[in-house]
Amino acid sequence: MSAQLLDGTAIAAAIRAEVGREVAALAAQGVHPKLSVVLVGHDPASHVYVRNKVRACGELGIGSECLLPSPDSTTAELLAIVERLNADPEVDGILVQLPLPSQVDAQRVLLAVSPAKDVDGFHPISMGNLVTGRPGLTPCTPTGVIEILKRSNLAIAGKEAVVVGRSDIVGKPQALLLLRENATVTICHSRTRDLAAVCRRADILIAAIGRPALLGADHIKPGAVVIDVGMNRLTEAAEVERYFPGDLGRREGLAKRGGTLIGDVDPRAAWELAAAFTPVPGGVGPLTIAMLMANTVKAARERRGIHPGAAAARSLEKGAPC
Repeated sequence: MSAQLLDGTAIAAAIRAEVGREVAALAAQGVHPKLSVVLVGHDPASHVYVRNKVRACGELGIGSECLLPSPDSTTAELLAIVERLNADPEVDGILVQLPLPSQVDAQRVLLAVSPAKDVDGFHPISMGNLVTGRPGLTPCTPTGVIEILKRSNLAIAGKEAVVVGRSDIVGKPQALLLLRENATVTICHSRTRDLAAVCRRADILIAAIGRPALLGADHIKPGAVVIDVGMNRLTEAAEVERYFPGDLGRREGLAKRGGTLIGDVDPRAAWELAAAFTPVPGGVGPLTIAMLMANTVKAARERRGIHPGAAAARSLEKGAPC
């Protein structure tokens, strides 16, 4: 069996195009969605992530700002910034980039973000809405996984789904989103007995545990759909050749950048056994920023009581472009 590759880059591009059209329709009504990002410290990866988010906003016509408090900022100082953004009617989304410096109580800062502007979908109220089936903002990466499945015409309802990983950011909300789509869901973690046997039950296997190629042939039921949320780095030539034998692109990546990316699933096993799977990179990753953009526009719409699709309808009535 040779699996179907699920092209997250193409799916993310389609979602971004839809968001761009909605931004234009809202602009015709005088509504201009805006995302504010708070970035503290010098973590190189965080700066790359934020730069990509701000660039995506610019490409779609979403307003953005990046606030750069001192790396020595206290919890109280960051709480004051968040409260100012909460009160600013022009700001629709607030994102506090993690990790925060060690002197900051990250939980207090995240809890201070207004749920109406919580575009990361991490606030307990946002999660409570998800648990109880109420509308609200949902975490970007797990929501992106659902979009991959739906837009690839892969059935969710009635399927047995196994999520490997129980983080608050991916694993737990992923399970809830699958349950909302009427899958039967199992969550696995470090204490799960006979992980391979549990995973082999899955029609939909979602790996989000943060360990390179942890799941192999013993974990995949033939014909399953495998969604790999993991993002790990290989830096040894022997490892690259083991998991990507004969792949010249991977070898070049190792030589030029000192490493290459791999997910939580052995790509050889996924290719041989799965009906469909997401590659790393190019699978789930691009969906995270696309869903952040979608959440920002959704927050702008909901804060003003504009129902989905109403923005485009109203702009058409006015004869405005959308």
